[in-house]
Amino acid sequence: MSLLEFTAPSLDYGLLLPFLIVLGAALVGILIEAFVPRQARFASQVVLALLALIAAIGAVLWRWSVINLVDPSTDGSGITGSVIIDGPTKAFWLILFGFGLIALLLFAERRSHGGATAFTPMAAAVPGSDQEKAAAKAGLIHSEMFPLAMFSLAGMSLMLAANDLLVLFIALEILSLPLYVMSGMARQRRLASQEAALKYFLLGAAASAIFLFGVALLFGYAGGFAYDQLAWAVTDGSSGDPLLLAGMGMVAIGLLFKLGAVPFHSWVPDVYQGAPTPVTAFMSVCTKLAAAGGLLRLLYVSVGGMRWTWQPIIAGVAILTIIVGVVIAINQTDLKRLLAYSSIAHAGFLLVPVAGGLALTSGLMAGQVGSVAAVAFYLIGYGLATIGLFAIIMLVRRQGLEVTDLEAWAGIGRRHPLLGALMTFFLLSLAGIPLTAGFVGKLAAFQAAWRGGYWWLVLVAIIGSIVAVFIYIRVIQVIYFKAAPDLREQPHMVMPGVPVTIVLVLCALGTLGLGLYPGPVLEWLQAISDFIVPVHTP
Repeated sequence: MSLLEFTAPSLDYGLLLPFLIVLGAALVGILIEAFVPRQARFASQVVLALLALIAAIGAVLWRWSVINLVDPSTDGSGITGSVIIDGPTKAFWLILFGFGLIALLLFAERRSHGGATAFTPMAAAVPGSDQEKAAAKAGLIHSEMFPLAMFSLAGMSLMLAANDLLVLFIALEILSLPLYVMSGMARQRRLASQEAALKYFLLGAAASAIFLFGVALLFGYAGGFAYDQLAWAVTDGSSGDPLLLAGMGMVAIGLLFKLGAVPFHSWVPDVYQGAPTPVTAFMSVCTKLAAAGGLLRLLYVSVGGMRWTWQPIIAGVAILTIIVGVVIAINQTDLKRLLAYSSIAHAGFLLVPVAGGLALTSGLMAGQVGSVAAVAFYLIGYGLATIGLFAIIMLVRRQGLEVTDLEAWAGIGRRHPLLGALMTFFLLSLAGIPLTAGFVGKLAAFQAAWRGGYWWLVLVAIIGSIVAVFIYIRVIQVIYFKAAPDLREQPHMVMPGVPVTIVLVLCALGTLGLGLYPGPVLEWLQAISDFIVPVHTP
């Protein structure tokens, strides 16, 4: 074969349709910024992004309910073995696009911001400068936040389907770069927002470099980038090879960084606090979902043969993450920072079923839930409560500015009973109180790890959950029972616009519905939780 000749990759556009819809919407969004008049850009971007995500959800459901019923074997590779579309991919895609849709509704909120958005009118201007003030007075809006978010969602969806280390790296970068930009775009606390973006970028770049170094080491060990090649090399070779161990450790660091697991969590508090609240809600759920799904496929498909090596390590990271997240969250006085450490603790709870290692339905009895289904359900419960809480934070204001100081929220639950009730409900779900989706998620996650033989890890996680209850009860005590501070103007709840109202209704109904009647969703997730493992021919 000539050096100029090459074999074109085989692409299945039907399998890739949901991903292509999201990526196409991001590209069209860039064209809107270039050619559509400024006054029409915001509405155009909102409509495009929401319709694209609805279409992507519809494409996944169409593939599932029409194509798979006719021919269940239609799942498989979307791009010559590098991208795999199977049951877990489609399940995580549905969850991702659903939460992406909810988060983008927060991006679209303007009423609670006095007709503006949560984003700075001119990111290129010096914070507090006359240029920025003039842009705010002119009512300028950063509508390019929507294509940035769509690019990030495209990277997340690609990560969930990646069956190749290089594709996983590309997906990691596509999802990360827009987040670095969006984190520095807050309308309030501009310097803190820019500092958060810079920290996130520098630490993210370091994590990506470590990840890529690990990919190089794994290529040296397996002779290829595909998961099936790595799986075959692990089965045929030595699982104690230094190249394999070092490579897997470095690749895992890149994914654990995005998950917010300790000791790769240092970016989380600063970025959650400094980023615009809608962006914080977006990354707290969608980024964690993509990282968890990517980590599951990497561990269970490519290095499942050395599970006795990585399971104790993941269990150790889970314990450390739970302890650090719970203990430090106790002393936080800023709500967004408190939720950041709560997110870290929940990353530890997510790793509990991952360490348990019950990936396949074939190893379970009827009615039991494996690790993949447990992680997916846990993410649903966590995401509903977390986005609901950030939506509430957007509504509490003083002199037109968001208030995140916990002490300033004293008594607000009495002054605004509906806000207090919703906030209490979401906090109880994060705490894992019965009759909420959070309780069912923790129960499924802990049961999966227990049946996998990691009962001692479950006991540690239960103790961590009990301690974490104090964090959320403390917030409830402040908003209901603590005397209001002596301030000139007490914080109050502004009337939400239609987008935030929809978000709060969906999150509340989802949290309650999955807490009371989780069976159908758990059964559905368990039925499709087997990864497709391509057979490698050496």
